[in-house]
Amino acid sequence: MSFDPPTFRTALGCFATGITVVTAVAPDGQLLGLTANSFSSVSLDPPLVLFSLDRQAYSFEIFLAVEHFAVNVLGHDQRHLSDAFSRPGGPKWDGVRHGRGAAGCPLLAGALATFECRTRHTYPGGDHVIFVGEVTDVRGDPSGEPLVYYRGAYRGLDRTS
Repeated sequence: MSFDPPTFRTALGCFATGITVVTAVAPDGQLLGLTANSFSSVSLDPPLVLFSLDRQAYSFEIFLAVEHFAVNVLGHDQRHLSDAFSRPGGPKWDGVRHGRGAAGCPLLAGALATFECRTRHTYPGGDHVIFVGEVTDVRGDPSGEPLVYYRGAYRGLDRTS
């Protein structure tokens, strides 16, 4: 390689992303949630989305074991949820308003969109694993503003263009 990891990370930061919280329910009933900006659409037919998860993540093994997950797209006023779910372990769910989807996965109140998914594939991706989910239900609020992450910081959208 002609570059080092910090250079690679800095270049990746030039790509603005939305912020999601991926949720699931562990086999023992524990609620899981983690912040991810590695969310992407894959296919419209069938409806597929993906996110990637670090192999060192606190809940990595549990996400591998569950059959369903939900992706909650955060709005601009939900930075506190992004921060809370980015920490490993701890009481992430204290005071978090949520409901449950058809498969039992937590759906965050006020999310701009939610994608309820059945895990269809997992693929090795270096120090991460790529989870591909078949979307079984979706909800969205096209009037909301997204929470955006760019160059290591939360940002707003410039609506001048």
